Amino acid sequence: MIAVPGLACPACRKELRTDGEATLSCDTCSVSYPVFDGIPSFVPLAPGGRPSPHQLSVLVSARNEGAPLDRVLAALRQELRSLAIDHELIVMDSGSTYGRALRRGLEQATGEYVLTLDADGSHDPSFLHPIWAARTDAEVVIASRYVEGGSADMPRARRALSRMLNRGLRRGLSLPYSDLSSGYRMYRRAAVEALPLEATGFDILQEILIRMVAEGYRVREVPFRYQAPGRSHAWLARFAVSNLKTFGAMWKLRNSIASADYDARAYDSIIPLQRYWQRRRYQVITTMAAGAQRVLDVVVHGSIFDLPFKDATFDCVICSEVVEHVPADERVFSELDRVLEPGGRLILGTPDYDRWRWRALEWLYGRLAPGGYADEHITHYGRTNLGAYLTARGMTVDAVDYVAGSEMVFSLRKSAAPVAVVSPLPVAAGLRGARKEAVASGEPAS
Repeated sequence: MIAVPGLACPACRKELRTDGEATLSCDTCSVSYPVFDGIPSFVPLAPGGRPSPHQLSVLVSARNEGAPLDRVLAALRQELRSLAIDHELIVMDSGSTYGRALRRGLEQATGEYVLTLDADGSHDPSFLHPIWAARTDAEVVIASRYVEGGSADMPRARRALSRMLNRGLRRGLSLPYSDLSSGYRMYRRAAVEALPLEATGFDILQEILIRMVAEGYRVREVPFRYQAPGRSHAWLARFAVSNLKTFGAMWKLRNSIASADYDARAYDSIIPLQRYWQRRRYQVITTMAAGAQRVLDVVVHGSIFDLPFKDATFDCVICSEVVEHVPADERVFSELDRVLEPGGRLILGTPDYDRWRWRALEWLYGRLAPGGYADEHITHYGRTNLGAYLTARGMTVDAVDYVAGSEMVFSLRKSAAPVAVVSPLPVAAGLRGARKEAVASGEPAS
């Protein structure tokens, strides 16, 4: 695990001790915090999933395969023995629909990992070796025909149609992967079983991948040589139609804040307004933060109500597009102030609900994109009241800039010396529409 400067127990603010690569411990509180893929997590874990009595569950999709199924199962058992993998084999009857069969198989699987492949001979069981070797690098491993080193042994017309479909899905869903339609995959079961899957056809492959990416899971493609089983163009057409049915829902998910990479993708979005907004925000914040010395270049999973850092750790703290998503709570601003050193800079960005332009944009967005982020803005701040509240906390407002005249970004300076706040304002005083007399007196706003 990478050492994180200033990291502390969020409960007592004391030093944390590293226990190997997977745990941080606080001797004062006798509490341990897990480390996932090098990322310390200070947020309580959700209840664990089902136990995993096997290392691997193998789900074989079959549809009246007969002799090919027998050969595939025999070859699979040989490969599994050679790798000494404790496993279970589940044959899925995809006679109804592929998606329903796969969902039933995932519900039955008990392995730590789940391998999916077809029984028609197109998925070589010996390829289990490179897929299994890559399991610790990602939560989804795809046997890919279209990455460098991969190939697809199929009729030219089918190969062209398949490539066109994959490129269209890749472009339309902004995915950096080459083979979205490969059914030869390995999943970490704990990740895939938590997904709210709905697809019933071949589009389940797209849905699983999109939902995994939206949750922030890693995906790796391994070059694979595909042997066409002799399916007709009609099969590929059914696959395309199936994916088109779910494309709209997956596009909405991909372009919502529910996707873990939403902000990163917005910078290069194909949507002009979204691209402008993200780039303008980046320009404003980086200009304000110029000159900051300490940069936290690792990820820490924590809560803004109890930041896992020691007092006065940073000379610059950026809190952009956060405070409107959480209840109005003194702890949010107290924590931001606590981890900031005296004389340090706080850059705070949130929509300005005092401005009609923002309210109009949000109203319009809520109608053009139902289910978007608009309903998640539960706390509405206005520039005048929020500025007064922050000043009453001992902050100096150095500057305020805007994104599209709607999203305000404060550049605030913490006093270099302790400031005795004579009449602190309640956090509600920073909200849009707070009574002026409440702001002046420090009484709670209605």
